[in-house]
Amino acid sequence: MMKIDIYPYTLHFKQPAGTSRGVYTEHKVWFLRLTDSRFPDRCGWGEVAPLPQLSCDDVPDFESILTDTCHRFQSEIDYEKLRNYPSILFGLECALDDLRADKRPLYDTPFCKGEESITINGLIWMGSYEEMRVRIKEKLAAGFHCIKVKIGAIDFEKEYALLQQIRQEFSPNEITLRVDANGGFTPQEALNKLERLAKLDIHSIEQPIKAGQIDEMAKLCQETPLPIALDEELIGVNDPMKKAELLDRIHPQYIIIKPSLHGGKMGGEEWIHLAQERKMGYWITSALESNIGLMHIAQWASTFSISIPQGLGTGGLYTNNIETPLELVGEKLWYRPDNDFTRFPQELEKRF
Repeated sequence: MMKIDIYPYTLHFKQPAGTSRGVYTEHKVWFLRLTDSRFPDRCGWGEVAPLPQLSCDDVPDFESILTDTCHRFQSEIDYEKLRNYPSILFGLECALDDLRADKRPLYDTPFCKGEESITINGLIWMGSYEEMRVRIKEKLAAGFHCIKVKIGAIDFEKEYALLQQIRQEFSPNEITLRVDANGGFTPQEALNKLERLAKLDIHSIEQPIKAGQIDEMAKLCQETPLPIALDEELIGVNDPMKKAELLDRIHPQYIIIKPSLHGGKMGGEEWIHLAQERKMGYWITSALESNIGLMHIAQWASTFSISIPQGLGTGGLYTNNIETPLELVGEKLWYRPDNDFTRFPQELEKRF
């Protein structure tokens, strides 16, 4: 008989994390501990981490839905029933995979064996001009060759000046620049701003306008001088046919997959297969999970053949994160399976 225990946990940011939608100072998550009476010495850990005012399962009765789902869990995940609750689905997937792996890497990949790393982008949160300038310098000094800058909160001219400063100092061959507007542009101004950004050899821009403006986004993707990556646009689109319709209507250059937001591993794989069929690019990123969720996402990401940097650099955001076999060395994320793997579940056991 399987049993799931639920542990609420509040993650505290080391510094406020600013987006065009607001500022995060803490993030409430729920850790799941899955046990099986047939194997009393095993347990599997998962993380349920919806984002307030963003996740499609950010609903008033979320905690009761989570509790009921876990109490009803037998041995298999009801994927169809949980399509509209991607963060719960992802947490269950992780816990079940972790239990079955029994303190071993989840997948037979070079990354999971500790033989290869995953290159990630350096994430620059929104802040004042000076704060962002300092953060960018820190990432460059740490050895990052791909920088993702969140824009749309302070004056665009100041943000543009920051990006211009980087490009004047480093060529596109030396530094890849990504920007994430989090829907911060209006449809009327977006194309003009994209044309200016394209002059700086920007790799891509995530979600230039707010999600839900399908016709406007489709027009923008058709006319854009630089690649557009969909992120928030994918949230809440959980039916496979609706996913295909969305990609066919908008025709983005990239999509960005976040399992906690976009349907867990199962839903993420649906998005990826649809993108591949349409010759669209993609990459995988975390969505402010703790190291527990990040560890699962990174191992899962290693099963795909993606050559560009991934967005898995959120592990160092919190003052009270959980230690796992993940290790970040410059821009390289490593998984250390032989680095006392048992300390990860032991640390969680001590916390609860």
